[in-house]
Amino acid sequence: MSTNHSPFAGTGNNPPVREITPRELARTKPLPLIIDIREEEEFISGHIDGARHIRRATLERRIREIAPDPATPIVVYCAVGNQGPLAAEQLQQAGYRNVSSLKGGLQQWLEAGGMVECPKGSSFAGTW
Repeated sequence: MSTNHSPFAGTGNNPPVREITPRELARTKPLPLIIDIREEEEFISGHIDGARHIRRATLERRIREIAPDPATPIVVYCAVGNQGPLAAEQLQQAGYRNVSSLKGGLQQWLEAGGMVECPKGSSFAGTW
């Protein structure tokens, strides 16, 4: 197994889905492409600042619109972390090499104090 601890280091064809913790994501510079795979209503009610919305059902078809390079670092998240790994695996199978799933999804992001972007520019968050 690789000793490289970067959550975005590719390790070959279809490696196991890597998980990144909210703290690791917050400390990653520059930020990867963050994709929220929840339903539109959930996304609109609050999402990680800068996240792009692509429903899981359309992910494979739409990902190339925003990430044409398969080496693009991508973090996928859902509400509680059960669908994110499946979506990350779907992207790996589509040829993306630097894909991670946010451990615990948006719920764990919020519990760790992560920022959330809400409608009309308002936001709420805890502290790091």
